[in-house]
Amino acid sequence: MPSPFPVAFKVLARLPLPLLHNLGALAGWLAWALSATYRRNFSTHIEQAGMTQAKAAAIAEAGKALLELPKIWLRPQEEVVGRVVRVSGWELVEDAWAAGRGILFLTPHLGCFEITAQYYAARQPMTVLYRRPKQDWLAPLIEEGRGANLKLAPADLSGVRRLLKALKSGEAVGMLPDQVPGKGEGAWLPFFGRPAYTMTLAARLAETGATVLLAYAERLHYGAGFHLKLFPLSVPLEGDLMRRAAQINRELESLIRQCPEQYLWGYNRYKVPAGAEPPPSDQTGPATSERSEPASPPSPVGGRGEGKPGIAS
Repeated sequence: MPSPFPVAFKVLARLPLPLLHNLGALAGWLAWALSATYRRNFSTHIEQAGMTQAKAAAIAEAGKALLELPKIWLRPQEEVVGRVVRVSGWELVEDAWAAGRGILFLTPHLGCFEITAQYYAARQPMTVLYRRPKQDWLAPLIEEGRGANLKLAPADLSGVRRLLKALKSGEAVGMLPDQVPGKGEGAWLPFFGRPAYTMTLAARLAETGATVLLAYAERLHYGAGFHLKLFPLSVPLEGDLMRRAAQINRELESLIRQCPEQYLWGYNRYKVPAGAEPPPSDQTGPATSERSEPASPPSPVGGRGEGKPGIAS
């Protein structure tokens, strides 16, 4: 029997964004009420970061992040990018173009991280790291809703080669640097004061000499659209690979503090990937060794953010 989900996604994609966000806020609170695992992860993470003042808003915003996805994925690109009603920091992109340098966009699970790549790819070629979702019905919906300039690189060695080639050719690359990588693809580094298994790929790609930019799209009130915000690193990346990766985590923390209510706190950032060694016991905070995914609403494609190619995946 065919899955009903593709039809549901297509129906949702045609609804007005304000309605989707209202429904999403309700979905966020419903998930909070129904899933003890989600509540535990969410509360632990936001308290760890010292941002409990944003908790109520963040519960609703997580649901909005989910319900807006059909519209971002399935509507024509010109319609999608038209929902970016304000851009700050675009001169940083233009400076990189003028210098002939590649651009490495780093976007955490903050705001509408899907629309950031769409906005850039409407102007110039971009390659994003992509892990096919576990749900077979979802993959075609994600993969077909892309403009010609937005290319997907698989999360394997061939994909890394594509990312390197794009940067060395002066093109742009995007990824979610706060995604939990697989075994052997990361290192235990502090994230809001607690060891988190952190990808080192972003720090490696920066070795190409690309311009590194932080980016996120803030979700505006009442479905009014999105404000795309771009920032340079506070200081250039320096030191060995571990030092650079740790600095990227600190940069992400600063970005999240700007808009904590729109970060996906339910994402299991502190889990131990299958087969990976847990962090040293003297650094392990409560639940650091969690290996299960949260039953959370933020992503319909898996707790690792699989299949999400914003400036991103």
